[in-house]
Amino acid sequence: MEERFTVRNTSLLPKLWLEIYDQSTLPGHRASHVVSNLKPRAGASWLVRTLCVQRGEFELGPLRVVTGDPFGLFETERKISATSRLVVYPNTVSIPEFALPIGILPGGDALRRRTHHITSNASGVRDYVPGDSINRIHWRTTARRGHLVVKEFELDPLADIWIMMDSERTVHFGEFNPTSADAEMMPWETGTQDLTIPPTTEEYAVTVTASLARHFLQRERSVGFVTYGQRREIIQVDRGPRQLNKILETLAVVRAKGAISLEQMLILEGDQFSRGTTVIVVTPSTRDGWVTSAHRLVRRGLRVISVLIDAESFGGRPGIRVIGSRLSAVNIPTYMVRKGEELRIALSRPRV
Repeated sequence: MEERFTVRNTSLLPKLWLEIYDQSTLPGHRASHVVSNLKPRAGASWLVRTLCVQRGEFELGPLRVVTGDPFGLFETERKISATSRLVVYPNTVSIPEFALPIGILPGGDALRRRTHHITSNASGVRDYVPGDSINRIHWRTTARRGHLVVKEFELDPLADIWIMMDSERTVHFGEFNPTSADAEMMPWETGTQDLTIPPTTEEYAVTVTASLARHFLQRERSVGFVTYGQRREIIQVDRGPRQLNKILETLAVVRAKGAISLEQMLILEGDQFSRGTTVIVVTPSTRDGWVTSAHRLVRRGLRVISVLIDAESFGGRPGIRVIGSRLSAVNIPTYMVRKGEELRIALSRPRV
């Protein structure tokens, strides 16, 4: 993030010194500055660059400005209380390949569900209303009727994709307390464009979820998201960049503080998934109860894919390989992610 600060002296007297103190909550944000010998009717500016090393919602400002006499014996200050809200999205990585879900529903029939997205299934036409895109106009019908007519579309017969992220607090491990040193060097200054994922299972799970959502939404798939963190978070299936923004904004503030286990979440949310839906489970949990719940979804006609975060590599509980073996025994494709591993490689081929 880049910011430019400007201070102007509107007085006819010079300001021998000014101290500007930044009180933002963004980690590594160093906007505090000292301005000396500010001449009358003159200004001074400085550029602040901050590497956003932690996802979340932060506040920029307020600022505190202090000045005084040349000897520093008497001081006066003014607080600039204006603030701005900043949401830092989680990091995402490009995934070259991922096990593509079975897309065609049984029989290949259309879903018969209207959508505002343009698909290959045109279901009919209707009169133009303000706000309709120009590329939806059906020109032949428009010429025949003498007024603007637009095409209506139905969703393609492709299975929905639901990403379920485990946010139960007892299954996540690792700590990350960013300091100003973490944001001291920009990626282009260190010679690399890769941003390091904070070394916690929570941050790895969030990055995996964000990357998978981006991967499938860029391929025009319908993606939904559900997790139980501070509260129940659910985003119904949809397509397009707006859906990606919704998911990223939710992931930016979600924390692994949930009391609902993955097994319970699969039971509570599984009933809303229709036959043919693909469910991607992202978890570091080594409890075998959720495997039974996932297998129950498979027997209902859903396709389940699991992404396991190896908690042992973060100093957590062992046993993730046992979970992977159990999932393999019930024909659930499984990916394994370990601390320090490149996600684009780990998510390109099943491990178990």
